Amino acid sequence: MCCFLQTNASKACSFIMQVELSGNTQHISQKENHIILKTPQAEARVWVYSPTIIRVNISKHFNTTDHSFAVIQSPEGNLRYDESADELSIYTGELELRITKAPLRFNFYTPDGILLSGDDERFGTVWQGESVTNYRRMFKGERFIGLGEKTGNLDRRGSSYINWNTDAVDYHAKSDPLYKTFPFFVGLHSGLTYGFFLDNTHRSYFDFGASTDHSMYWLGADGGDMNYYFFGAQGVAEIIKDYTWLTGRMEMPPLWSLGYQQCRWSYMSAGELLDIARNFRKCNIPADVLYCDIDYMDGYKIFTWDKKTFPDPKGLIDELKAMGFRLVTIVDPGIKIEEGYKQYDEGVANDYFATYPNGEKYIGEVWPGRCHFPNFYDAKVRDWWGKSFSALTEPGVAGFWNDMNEPAAWGQNIPNMVKFGEHYMPEVRNAYGMQMSRGTYKGTKHLLQGQRPFVLTRAAYAGIQRYSAVWTGDNTANDAHMLLGCRLVNSLGITGVAFTGVDIGGFSGNPTPELMVRWNSLGVYTPMFRNHAMIDTAMREPWRWGKQNEKIIKKDIEQRYKLLPYIYSSFYQSHQTGLPINRTLAIQYPFDEIVYEHIYQNQFMFGDNILVAPVASTERAIKVYMPPGEWYRLSTDKKINGGKEVKAEALLTDLPVFVKAGAIIPMQSVVQNTNETGDGVLQLHIWNGKQATSFTYYEDDGVSYDYEQGSYYKREISFDPRKKQVVLSVVEGRFESRFSKVRFVWHGFEKMKDKVVELLRDEMVIAF
Repeated sequence: MCCFLQTNASKACSFIMQVELSGNTQHISQKENHIILKTPQAEARVWVYSPTIIRVNISKHFNTTDHSFAVIQSPEGNLRYDESADELSIYTGELELRITKAPLRFNFYTPDGILLSGDDERFGTVWQGESVTNYRRMFKGERFIGLGEKTGNLDRRGSSYINWNTDAVDYHAKSDPLYKTFPFFVGLHSGLTYGFFLDNTHRSYFDFGASTDHSMYWLGADGGDMNYYFFGAQGVAEIIKDYTWLTGRMEMPPLWSLGYQQCRWSYMSAGELLDIARNFRKCNIPADVLYCDIDYMDGYKIFTWDKKTFPDPKGLIDELKAMGFRLVTIVDPGIKIEEGYKQYDEGVANDYFATYPNGEKYIGEVWPGRCHFPNFYDAKVRDWWGKSFSALTEPGVAGFWNDMNEPAAWGQNIPNMVKFGEHYMPEVRNAYGMQMSRGTYKGTKHLLQGQRPFVLTRAAYAGIQRYSAVWTGDNTANDAHMLLGCRLVNSLGITGVAFTGVDIGGFSGNPTPELMVRWNSLGVYTPMFRNHAMIDTAMREPWRWGKQNEKIIKKDIEQRYKLLPYIYSSFYQSHQTGLPINRTLAIQYPFDEIVYEHIYQNQFMFGDNILVAPVASTERAIKVYMPPGEWYRLSTDKKINGGKEVKAEALLTDLPVFVKAGAIIPMQSVVQNTNETGDGVLQLHIWNGKQATSFTYYEDDGVSYDYEQGSYYKREISFDPRKKQVVLSVVEGRFESRFSKVRFVWHGFEKMKDKVVELLRDEMVIAF
């Protein structure tokens, strides 16, 4: 099919665009664990990865190496199908794929024959040159959630997006693209759910009916295959579990990385950094982490220290450790062109850098000036990169912050002909930050000899959760960005990334005291709690905002430390199942229309039991949607019947936070950092409810990988209102709890007093 655009006679020329449809099936065969369907235009292959996951790859030039940066699982070995004259059907027991032969179309059904999702019957998969697009049916009222770090509404319907990892400095509430690529979403219609992951690292596009009169939606990429995984599990949480099974789940993070983190571009000297640390301790404001931004380096050269301002890195870090702080340092991919600089010399000698097609090394300018860029797609380069971190780990650095790794160069546009080994830039740009983080993680894990590294990255691709935490880049100090940050973190959670955060207070601009206070209170309920600001902005430490505001900020940071047993247990749940810490209400209530309304779409669950209602710093009361069931206001224990909208007071001293009836939330006394043992009392807060509930409590040493060999402490804690008892199961694992006593704290119970007992490893039954 051809489309012609003819100009007037005085400019006689023509533009011809060739459009190729995937065509009619001419031959079907089975090879090992997949089916091959050939048309004159393309070849389609189908694999079953599990009863709820089917992969489809439609290609004009199928690459038999079939590499994926994201997927870590293999397909099942046994694939069966039925064939008729017109159709081929693959049935897994939980999902059915019906493939129409002429024209070639793929449609996915529930086991009882209800259509979940499928190709638009007119177009299906289409090529225009090397660009490939899949046109798909759109159902009446269908919603779409996911895509990770994307601005806009919770429901993506009516919006379009581009995936092209970008240094999006000063992005705003409608900017696109941003720093990361997660081409995975969940579709919802007719009481049904499905997931869709386009595993393609080229520049890609998702248009959810925005440009097609809502008659269909479409997705595609500038090159590569129409290579996707379809998820048929019912329930958003079940789809997330399947997606993270396919792409991997996070390891347990270092416990200290869940405490309060203080960062700035930049603390300019060791002396200034130590002054900040001492002031935290003097003010008795809990904190665990301090950062060094780019100015700790010698001329911004990675893996160096400025000998004038940071003359004794080990002495600095030892002093910080003595005060209970860990240090995180930034690293960028640009390697300064300077003979005698170790990483430059080694990279040149071993051909570790990106090149032009003629073999000439690519040069781009970033912080150090003229730089080369490592080819992180090569395992040898990642290994070299990882070993280079010894310059940081030997003095005692414990965390590693990967920045500028979209990759970023001044001017943004690295030429398309730049090559990373055999890969051209357009093929793999979206995976560059992920592969840099992979090298950082593998290298520092080895160098730390059994201690967990904390790795943080700005750019990412699907599967990054295996290697790194992420943050949402260079945000701005205003209420719109604060509320957008909630949606970004919640959406990242849908795409398997649980360890996420934003720059509390905004990276650029100066927050008002009210905004700083409000944003800090939201930070308590954000997986990564980091305060960060740009050079030449107001200092952001908690004591910079006046005594009254300092008191509020301190109270909220203390609340974070009280909640650490609950937060760490929630991270264990994510480690096991892929469920995020911050959960849009659409995960648990996907077909409740109210959760998608503009005024409620920022609300989220923090773990299983806490509901947070973000609110602008200028508001002192808001409307909150309480999902069905019974709830309690965390700060007052006031009981609220759910399934309706309520008006909630929102003083700066009291963020609207609510707890489910029947909730079990483990807490501890306030400590100044996670190294402190505290008073040895585990506080089990229990809110009265009508339904039986349970919570999985988890501990380990918080720093090593010994938990992988059974050195952990896990038990089920159950609440049964009918039997009027709380039961702590027998402990699983050989780790000894840091707590020796347990205090039961009752909420919503009449005449119940707190009760303190010895914490035993055997089953414990407490009557109420």
